[in-house]
Amino acid sequence: MDANPKPGDIVHFEINTRDAKRAKTFYTKLFGWKYKDSDIPGIEYYLIDGATPGGAINPQPTPAKAPVVYFGVDDVDKSVKIVRDQGGKAGDKIPIPGQGWFSECTDPDGNAFSLFQSDPSVTMGTEHAHQEARA
Repeated sequence: MDANPKPGDIVHFEINTRDAKRAKTFYTKLFGWKYKDSDIPGIEYYLIDGATPGGAINPQPTPAKAPVVYFGVDDVDKSVKIVRDQGGKAGDKIPIPGQGWFSECTDPDGNAFSLFQSDPSVTMGTEHAHQEARA
C-alpha cells in the first residue's frame, strides 16, 4: 500500500473467493499475476506481487460479489464518523500489522468499500492491545 496516499486515492483492492487456488490460477492466466503469502499469522491472504494499486486474493467462506476497494484517508477514526453521520455504515477500525488501520464500510446505497489509514508502526502488539480494548 502507498505509504502516503492522498485522501480518496484507491490504495488497495481485494478479490474475495471461496477457492483461493482457482482464483489465483484464473488471474495468473488473465493478467500474469504472481502472489506472495501475507505472513499474517492465522490468516490465509495472498498479496498480488507488482499490481498497482496493491491487491490481494482473500479467501472467504461467503465472498462478496465484487472486489472490495480501499480508499486512503488521513484519519480513519474521523472518516468512520463521517460515513456514519452521512447515513453509511462503518465498522470499527482494525489493525494491519506493519501497514496501518482499515474499516469496512457501506455507503447509503449499500455499496461496499473500505477505508485505509497508513501507519507502519502498527504491530502485532498494537493489534492485541486493540482487541483487548474492544473486549
